[in-house]
Amino acid sequence: MISHVFIPVRLDSKRLPGKHLKKINGIPAIILLINRLSNSANINGIIVCTTNNKSDDIFVNLLEQHGLRYFRGNEQDILQRYLDAAQKYETDVIIDVGGDDIYTDPFYVDKLVEILSNSDYDYVEGNGFPHGLVPAAFKRRSLEILCELKKSNNTEHGYRLFFKENEIFKCKYIQPETKNDLFEKIRLTLDYQEDLDLARIIFNSLGINFHLNDILNLVSEKPELLEKMNLIEQKWKKNFNENKLSYSLGNK
Repeated sequence: MISHVFIPVRLDSKRLPGKHLKKINGIPAIILLINRLSNSANINGIIVCTTNNKSDDIFVNLLEQHGLRYFRGNEQDILQRYLDAAQKYETDVIIDVGGDDIYTDPFYVDKLVEILSNSDYDYVEGNGFPHGLVPAAFKRRSLEILCELKKSNNTEHGYRLFFKENEIFKCKYIQPETKNDLFEKIRLTLDYQEDLDLARIIFNSLGINFHLNDILNLVSEKPELLEKMNLIEQKWKKNFNENKLSYSLGNK
């Protein structure tokens, strides 16, 4: 089975504009993520799935300069964008890595590929891990079924729920081999300027090729990093609740 990492990316982020082009230790975040994922042994390649919007032209130019593969498709319907990309690249197994998830662990990418390639599961994701380390994955044939069933053309947010909340799909949730009290305190993503500042510290300390245990060791040695993560998490929750209220009142 042909397995590809798909990275959905667009440049019009409101919280941290152009965040995928922001540099972490001299390297654009999207290139850093791709370099990190390139250490996965079970994938056949990485496809950046962006949109047809003119605002993403600059981003595409960067990918072309680095000789990286990409696909441009539907802006709001990520599921359709994924399906179109999978058909173009003849992908059987899709590993869904968000552009914000610059810490995604290649070890778990390989684990998800192995599970889907040797079972009848439709969808697999991590559960109980620190936020931002373990992606989700699904089969193209399952995505084809989903795209026929879905009634909305806007799947930009929460699109993984289409798999998890539909009983026709067989889902699996992998768990950490050992639990750690730090898991719930660790937040690893790229959403705010504070996330970017934190990423520069972590990647400067660990380089590109690090794993879950390396993160655990680092935050144990530098508990101030957990304090930074907690402050960012509180900021995210505040923004989330405010936006949720605005939507419920019909203001957006």
